[in-house]
Amino acid sequence: MRTTRDRIRHAISFEIIGLAIFTPLASFVFGIPVEHIGVVGIVSATLATGWNYLYNLGFDHLMQKYRGGTQKTMALRVAHAVLFELGLLIVLMPFIAWYLGVSLIQALVMDIAFALFYLVYAFFFNLAYDRIFPLPEWQKEAKA
Repeated sequence: MRTTRDRIRHAISFEIIGLAIFTPLASFVFGIPVEHIGVVGIVSATLATGWNYLYNLGFDHLMQKYRGGTQKTMALRVAHAVLFELGLLIVLMPFIAWYLGVSLIQALVMDIAFALFYLVYAFFFNLAYDRIFPLPEWQKEAKA
């Protein structure tokens, strides 16, 4: 399983890279000034960073308990990303509506768009992260 230091590196790098891509893209797509999207992005990233750490820790513990290891199949990677984004969607929608002064329906549409972006981003980020920083246990499993 990943160490606390590795989990912190994962969470922080995920959010920094995500914000660098998300902020200008969302500003362009929704026609909202980059500074307003930036605030939404920073608040979202801060909440998501804590959620990321806790969610991945819990997910790994469940995998360890029920599967005996933490290596993910493609199906588990998809489930992992979808469940993460659903949890975040529920928390962020009211904030987006309030801060941007939009209706809950508009905030839901924006939040879903943000979640779809981060769903795809999370899948590819985590795939790359696991290849760049593989766990020793995965190498043992691959040899067996």
